[in-house]
Amino acid sequence: MLVDIKNLHITFETRSGSFDAVRGVSLSLGKEKLGIVGESGSGKSLTARCLMNLLPSSAKCRADTLSFDGIDLRNAGEKQMRQIRGKRVGFILQDPKYSLNPVMTIGKQVAEAWQTHKGGSKRQAMEAAIDLLDQVRIRDPHKVAERYAHEVSGGMGQRVMIAMMLAPDPELMIADEPTSALDATVQAEILRLLDDLVSSRGMGLILISHDLPLVSKFCDRVAVMYAGRIVETLQAGELRHAKHPYTRGLLECLPSLMHPRDRLPILVRDEAWKTA
Repeated sequence: MLVDIKNLHITFETRSGSFDAVRGVSLSLGKEKLGIVGESGSGKSLTARCLMNLLPSSAKCRADTLSFDGIDLRNAGEKQMRQIRGKRVGFILQDPKYSLNPVMTIGKQVAEAWQTHKGGSKRQAMEAAIDLLDQVRIRDPHKVAERYAHEVSGGMGQRVMIAMMLAPDPELMIADEPTSALDATVQAEILRLLDDLVSSRGMGLILISHDLPLVSKFCDRVAVMYAGRIVETLQAGELRHAKHPYTRGLLECLPSLMHPRDRLPILVRDEAWKTA
């Protein structure tokens, strides 16, 4: 098992008191694709960031179990986390234009990621960077390696981010809304790329998304989060048969070209969902 989380709580101290952003989350992951879906603010990204110890200093994290490949992350020091973060666990962020360095060429950024974790000379690192850009299906990787972030499209920038995360050969990839800023065609290409890489490298994948149809087709399992809790976990292929009223409400709100409606229903929330 790659990831094991039991009874995770993440609390923020505010002027009006404590706020529980994540409340009792439990999940596990092997070498599979797990989708975590829910509205903004439901705790999806916080759960992933806690796993990598990337929460802000104002957050307090506690759990009965929080482990990666048998390593207890609750007691891991910064030195040990540096051996995990980036090297064994990669994190693909939402929008490459906010993540890529604007004053470094693409090639140097990917090479830096490779050299940081694997050592070697600058020449070896650049050769590895060109190979990684080729692996993520960037045409003419030598030319792209000489460009800066503002000179590439959003889809190509996301491929560069994936190449950087793949540089140290991670065992787990966390993708936080990796396709939300892309159009539908490029989105499909990025997802196919991730699928092929996860399968060929034998990695685990956590895909954080708002897109229920996307995770139902792409992932193996889906965890649905609401108000800091996981309200339902099921096989991705069974998502349409979800039983929790929140999941059913999200599915009912989706537009359909096959069955168009004059008005989409509004999700009616129940306070009991926060505790049930």
